[in-house]
Order: sequence, then structure tokens, then C-alpha cells
Amino acid sequence: MFTRRRVLILVAALVALAGATLPVQAADIPAPGEIVMSPNIKHVTNVPKPEALADIHTDMAFQGDYAYVGNYYGFSIYDIRNPKRTSLVSSVVCPGGQMDVSVYGDLLFGSVDSSRNNDSCSSTSQPASVKESWEGVRIFDVSDKSHPKYIKAVETNCGSHTHTLVPDRWRRNVYIYVSSYGPSDAFPDCATPHDLISIVKVPLRNPSAATVIATPNLFPDGGYPGRQLPYPDGRSATTGCHDITAYPEKGIAAGACMGEGILLDIRDPERPKVTATVRDEENFAFWHSATFNNKGTKVIFTDELGGGSAATCNEAIGPNRGANAYFDIERGQLVFRSYFKIARHQDDSENCVAHNGSLIPVKGRDIMVQAWYQGGISVVDFTDSAHPQEIAYFERGPDNTAPALSGGFWSAYYYNGHIYGSDFNLGLDVLKINDWRTNRANGVKMRELNAQTQASYPERGHGHR
Repeated sequence: MFTRRRVLILVAALVALAGATLPVQAADIPAPGEIVMSPNIKHVTNVPKPEALADIHTDMAFQGDYAYVGNYYGFSIYDIRNPKRTSLVSSVVCPGGQMDVSVYGDLLFGSVDSSRNNDSCSSTSQPASVKESWEGVRIFDVSDKSHPKYIKAVETNCGSHTHTLVPDRWRRNVYIYVSSYGPSDAFPDCATPHDLISIVKVPLRNPSAATVIATPNLFPDGGYPGRQLPYPDGRSATTGCHDITAYPEKGIAAGACMGEGILLDIRDPERPKVTATVRDEENFAFWHSATFNNKGTKVIFTDELGGGSAATCNEAIGPNRGANAYFDIERGQLVFRSYFKIARHQDDSENCVAHNGSLIPVKGRDIMVQAWYQGGISVVDFTDSAHPQEIAYFERGPDNTAPALSGGFWSAYYYNGHIYGSDFNLGLDVLKINDWRTNRANGVKMRELNAQTQASYPERGHGHR
């Protein structure tokens, strides 16, 4: 019988020094709500979910001394100038999932992909089969953090599951690449095929003039047709994209598009062009999200096996399905190097999936922090993309505050010295990592972070561009 994971922490410290990962696959599951973590992670604080937001927390963005956290019921703004005393500034009730958020200047953008009877914050659910239903992007003025103002809504085909900001080079406009999927011939505004993204242009001096300017077809050949097999062996067809990560200063983007991964040339942000595509018909079920390394020479794609509502981090599923896949970019093409999946098996009541993360800005290394729903938060060094290695983790036992398979961390991002985790039900967690491989990042200060809009971090460790 193996001892509990918390008893293995001292042993883990010794192996971590050698850069190894503790083999804990057979360790017991922590008790409900029990925190277990590697010795190089500290739990700084937890701020419970605001009572006003009755649904689950989703994605995050950061700007200055503030964190913005989406929720299916709206969003919240937190003061993080002192991470130990992170506090709620305001919450906006504006239902419409997922409300993934991003910020630019005084503007906050929120994605809505649940069909509503109108675009207001008092809207109610209405079937997408009704022509008058609304889905798309909401725009708020957050110059007054205590009293955000709703200023504009832009309707998009199939709504907005996620979105990505791409500023133009003159900083006069910001473009929103809207990712959406789930078409049906019963939906007047979301019929098949749906091989496109929507591009919203937002004039920064007049954001109320925001409008859709293009709907480029990224898959004129229809994309990957998928395989209709029982879970967990099915493969999603390409019917749009789930998520796009842009790297504007390098003129590139990576799309996780359900049935395949793509590279895009976005030097002309109004006319993105697919330059490479890759498929994994053996192990990937649903291409979910993408992250570049700092140099833009690698891409990590994630697989959302089970849609985030299944127990996929167990022995039955194994290490290669529901994992990250690491690709090098060579001569403009994506070359597969390896998979990574957390080694800690989860309880069958715990939804676990490779989800949203960001780079930790360390000179000379490629390190990423990432959320795995109830698999917790993992920090992985992928400097050698053929041999990615976990160097730190934080997780709780099964979330017994909600029904089974409906908890955990949606996103985990590194921002100005701390890791922030957006937990479905338990609110905002703040962590601190203390490790020789990551401590240089403490000298890098960012003005903002929208994880789907990457900006290079300085290799010198002084400030941000």
C-alpha cells in the first residue's frame, strides 16, 4: 500500500533537485478538499467566489494591479497589488457563458456562446434555433474598476466560445479573433459547415463602433472529418476553432481547431492565412488550446478529451490521451516531439483535462504553468520539447462542494511573481513558486497579460516591452 501524497513531499524535494518527477501514479487520492503540493509551491491565499456570481469561474486576464476573472454569470475585478491580500473590487452580473475575458486599455471583452434572447445583462436563455437570439462579444469600459460600464455588443456566427486580441501595429484598433463551433442546420446564424472564424474590429477611440469585418474560411477543404466512435476513442471533426493564440510581434498565431492544429500568418490581422496544419488521429480527441514558447519556435497544443466533464487522468485512459502535445516549428511546419500528462491519478469523481496555462518568463528556459481542472495546477519545463518534465504542482482532493465531475481549475497563469488559479467553485487561488528553475522570472514585470495574446518577455529579466 502506498502512503498518501502529502507524506511523499520530502522525498519529492530530493528528486526535484535532480530534475526528476516523482512516480506517484499509484498514490492514494487526497481527501475531499485536502491540499497537496510539491515543496517548491506555497499556497498564498484563496478568495472565495463572489456571492453575486452564481455560476462557475472561467478564464482570467491581468492588467497593472488588477486581475479580471470571468464567470458564466458575469465577471469580477480583483486588486492584486499585494497578492497576499488579494481582494474583490467589484462584480458585474451579466449572464451568458463562458464570459472568458481579456483586457486592453480601458476595455474588457467577454465571450458569450450561450444563446440569449437579447444582448443585455438582463437577458435570458433562448434556443439558437430562434433567429432573433443573440451570441457574441460584450465590451465593457473598466476605467472605473468599482463601476464597470457595458458599452457594446457584437453578434458573431455561432457566438464566441473564446476570443483572442490582436492589436494593430499603430495601436489604433484592436482585432478580436472569435473562435466558435457547434454548428447545426437548425440554427439560422450557425449553420453547417462552420469552417471560419469571425474578426471584430474595435476602433480604440470609438469602441461603440466595433463590428465584424471578416469571416475568413480557414478550412476550405472542410478540415478533418473526425471519427464517430464511443468515448474515449472518438475524434472531433473540424467545424471552426476552439481557441487561437496570437503572437502579434512575430506575426504568427496557432489555432486549436477541434480536429487539428494550425499555424497562421497574421501580419495582416484582417486577413489571417493558414500556413501549416497537423492532425493526430491516434491520441488527440479535441484540439483545445495552444501556447507558443517565448522564441516562437515551439507550440504546445492541449487535448480536451471528454470535454472537461470526464475522469480522464486515470490508469484506464493512460498517459498519451487527454495530454499536451509538444511541437517544434521547423521550416514553417509543425514537427511532433512528445506528449505530457500529469502523473498523479485522480479519483473517478474528478474531471481532469489539459486546460489553460501560460509561460513563466525565465531566461533561457521554456516553462509553463497550466490548469488541469481537478487535476490541479502543474508547472512543466519543456526546454527539451522531446522530454517535458513536471517541476511543481498544486491540487486539492475531490471538490465535494459541487456535483461530481464539475470542479477544479479552469486557468492557471503566472503574472508578476505569482501564479493565479481560477477555480470553478472555490474562487481565486494565489500561489508562489520558489524554484531555481523559475526564480529569475521574479525580475520580469508585465503591464498586462492576456494569455491568448502572447508578448515576448525580456531575456535580460528587466521589465516588459
